[in-house]
Amino acid sequence: MYNPISSDFFDQLTVAMEREIPSKIEYYDTKEQEQNKDLQEVKAVIKSMKLVDGFEFVVLSSEKSIRLSWVVKFNGRRHRED
Repeated sequence: MYNPISSDFFDQLTVAMEREIPSKIEYYDTKEQEQNKDLQEVKAVIKSMKLVDGFEFVVLSSEKSIRLSWVVKFNGRRHRED
């Protein structure tokens, strides 16, 4: 299910990206991980944000893209309830 991100979360992402703050992101990488509550974790700098097929993503310094509706925690702050 698609969960739009809040403006507060978007603002946090923007600040982290503009200031190049290394950020800890806890997220699901696939639908199966989401169903199994199998959280992934990464620490990286956000390089950009993009929209793909109606879904918002962040692009990390490692070039990995993470779908924002699958982010559970960003820098320790919960952004989604499971």
